[in-house]
Amino acid sequence: MTARKKTEDSALQRPPAEVRYAEELAALRAADDAPRPPGWQLSLRAARRFVVGDDEAGISRKFVGNASLVERALVTLATNRGLLLVGEPGTAKSLLSELIAAAVSGTSTLTVQGGAATTEDQIKYSWNYALLVSEGPSTRSLVPAPMLRGMAEGRIVRFEEITRCPLEVQDGLLSLLSERVLAVPELEGPDGMVFARAGFNVIATANTRDRGVNEMSAALKRRFNFETVFPIPDFDTELALVEAEAGALLRRSGVGAAPDRDVLEVLVGTFRELRGEQGSAGRISAAMSTAEAVSVAHAVGVRGWFLRGEPGDAADVVTCLAGTAAKDSPEDLARLRRFLEQQASGRRGAQWQALYEARHLLAD
Repeated sequence: MTARKKTEDSALQRPPAEVRYAEELAALRAADDAPRPPGWQLSLRAARRFVVGDDEAGISRKFVGNASLVERALVTLATNRGLLLVGEPGTAKSLLSELIAAAVSGTSTLTVQGGAATTEDQIKYSWNYALLVSEGPSTRSLVPAPMLRGMAEGRIVRFEEITRCPLEVQDGLLSLLSERVLAVPELEGPDGMVFARAGFNVIATANTRDRGVNEMSAALKRRFNFETVFPIPDFDTELALVEAEAGALLRRSGVGAAPDRDVLEVLVGTFRELRGEQGSAGRISAAMSTAEAVSVAHAVGVRGWFLRGEPGDAADVVTCLAGTAAKDSPEDLARLRRFLEQQASGRRGAQWQALYEARHLLAD
């Protein structure tokens, strides 16, 4: 990668995985002598190492989760079945799909973002209407969407929040996943059928909280293998992840101070309490995920640095928590207040005491 290219990439808020980890991917490809599935840029072994890390080879760990989940996901994609990652919001489903797509296909940007307004045009193809009017239907006037490109190029397509899409849009995937062909009826001859090349498959994600919104049909479910991504169960592992991710975000935001580990311990401990069943404060209905903890840690650091020229403290944690904890229910703010008043006061440590003393900063 040239110096100019590195400078351009560093200006991006969040480069895709294949850019962020380009050197690791190149090293893995150069040393990869294991058998590869047709159309894959890495073997299953190398792809697994890229996602879960390999200290001896200098490959960083990118997904904090069960390695067997990663193995099962890769095996699924090497077959003719799609992969559906399900779980609570903020459990790194999208990150995992991005990492796997980058390892398998070399690109993670063939992505469909599902939603109520998603149409089949955004999934399959649309038209350049100026060319369509002047020349009629042709390959020149055809504008390929991620699914058509993925099939034609033999790459992984990511479908985010698939259960947020209308049912008729979801069912448009049935023939693509079973017959591996996309028909373009407006075109004649061989151009009217796009057959999937080796390497094509689909990784979809769905939040468990969206169940019942647009439930997938039984026919579509049969074309996917389901894998559940669980929250991080271990405190130390979650703390290390929040510290690393928040630190990277703060550096990109121009913050010159690393996050205070004692403050992060209080933040992660608060999140774990509020998403659990124990404690008199009660469980917060909002998704108090690791991803949300990273966002709050980022905001705490930005607030402390740009307002006072120092790392954020426990008072910043209280100030930044309300926007995360009170999203779904007005009762959540009351539960957070009870936690600060009744439980934080009994915890040991200067930062826990500071959190308790700053409880009056919680927005009403």
